[in-house]
Amino acid sequence: MDRRTLLRGMVIATGTGVLGAGAASAASFYNPFSGYRITGTWQDHLNSGSLGGIDYGMNVGTQLPAAGGGTVRNIPDNGTGGHTVTTYHDNGYRTQYMHLSRFVLADGAVVGTGGIVGLSGGQPGAPGSGNSTGPHLHWHMIDPNGTRISPLDYLGGGGGGGLPKTATEQDGIPGTIFWQRAQNWLRIESGYTGPIDGVPGPNTYAAVQRDMRDHHGYAGPIDGVPGPNTWAAVQRLAAAHGYTGPIDGVMGPNSWRGFARFLNEDRWD
Repeated sequence: MDRRTLLRGMVIATGTGVLGAGAASAASFYNPFSGYRITGTWQDHLNSGSLGGIDYGMNVGTQLPAAGGGTVRNIPDNGTGGHTVTTYHDNGYRTQYMHLSRFVLADGAVVGTGGIVGLSGGQPGAPGSGNSTGPHLHWHMIDPNGTRISPLDYLGGGGGGGLPKTATEQDGIPGTIFWQRAQNWLRIESGYTGPIDGVPGPNTYAAVQRDMRDHHGYAGPIDGVPGPNTWAAVQRLAAAHGYTGPIDGVMGPNSWRGFARFLNEDRWD
């Protein structure tokens, strides 16, 4: 292992904002559904007599990532909400997804940010759909006082929330937020299905290799073990975002800065 690879591993392990058992803050959460169309706003729910929620239109069977890590509680046939999964977070907040077609974790399981907790549903009349008029996901949060709140307000700005920007664009050191954004980019673009936890492993690196193969000329194996050819392809991506150094497969601060400028684009929030 070369010095840069060792340094990168140390940064990942010790970087600011590492998600652990006691790290559930707004910065630890993200909106897994920002790429889906909102079909029912918070105000729409209030106007209809609901306590509030955000509805996202999506096909039945869509994987539902946890917006934050915690302990899962499954509630089958939860009245009008149908199959409901609640994630209890260490900061006292809860997130709830309703109208599921299926639970995928055992009741009481621990899940990390981005881990799949269930599959969406909502097809009228189908098991678990509750009082639904069409396929969708209903999402709301509950604060430590037991009050239902909008997850978009919790995440900040009320406009969809998302991941914070990575400081790697300035300091050239890839940390937890950098890799969270990378994992979310790979989830959207290259089929990554692992957690959005900011700790890259073979699944993250294999998704990087797939994306580099599809878009940046990588011709090596998809084995989850990045080497010079993988990183040279990443440098070609970074070159489109301000990196002017050599395409030599040796990642340094300038390579990471160019990569980070790409990851800081709003579409990967």
